[in-house]
Amino acid sequence: MKLFVGLGNPGPKYERNRHNIGFMALDRIARDHGFSPWKAKFQAMICEGNLGGEKVLLLKPQTFMNLSGQSVGEAMRFYKLTSADVVVLHDELDLAPGKARIKQGGGHAGHNGLRSIHSHVGADYARVRLGIGHPGHKDAVAGYVLRDFPKADEDWLDDLMRGISDGAAELARGDGGKFMNAVALRVAPPRSSGTKPKADANKPAQEEPAPDTRSAMKKLMDKFK
Repeated sequence: MKLFVGLGNPGPKYERNRHNIGFMALDRIARDHGFSPWKAKFQAMICEGNLGGEKVLLLKPQTFMNLSGQSVGEAMRFYKLTSADVVVLHDELDLAPGKARIKQGGGHAGHNGLRSIHSHVGADYARVRLGIGHPGHKDAVAGYVLRDFPKADEDWLDDLMRGISDGAAELARGDGGKFMNAVALRVAPPRSSGTKPKADANKPAQEEPAPDTRSAMKKLMDKFK
C-alpha cells in the first residue's frame, strides 16, 4: 500500500487557502479515480482506491498543520508502512506558482507540517512540492499562506491539479519522471507544430531579389534616364 498525504488545515474557513493545496490535490485524485467516500480515521479524513495497480490510501490530517505528523504516524503504524511507502503533497514557497517538484528525503525548510511529520516518522519520505510563490518577505509568509488563492490563479491551479491527477498512477508506482511529465503536459503543454502559415503549393516560391552591384555613379545616371 502507498500512503499519499495531503497537507492543509481542516474546515471551510481554510478550504481555498494556499496552505491547503495538498488537500486540493488529494480531492482531485479521489474524484478523478473513483476512490471510496471520505471517512474519519487516524485523526484524519481518509479514502482508499487503486492507482496503476497499487492500493493507495489518501490521508488529509485534521489535526491542523502543525500537528500533521500525529495523524501520519498513526496511519503508518496501523498499516505497518515504512517511509518508502509515503508521499506528502504540500505547498512550497520557494517554487513559482504552478511549478511542481519531487524530492526524496531532506529537511523541512521551516514548513510546520513537514516539521511535525519529521518528528513522528523521520525525514525519508517522498514529497511533491507544489509551488505557491513567496510574498517577498518572511514576515508576510503567515498571512500569505492562510489567504485564499485569488481568481487570477484559478487557471494555473486547475491545470496543476489536473496534471497531478493525470500522473497519480505513476506517482504510486514510484516513477517520478513520468509523474512530472504528466504534470508538465498540463501546466506547460507543447506548442502546436501547425502555428506557422503553410506555403501554398500552387504558388511558385518567390526568389530573393538579386543584390544591386551598380556603382554610385551608375545608380545616379540610371535615375535620370
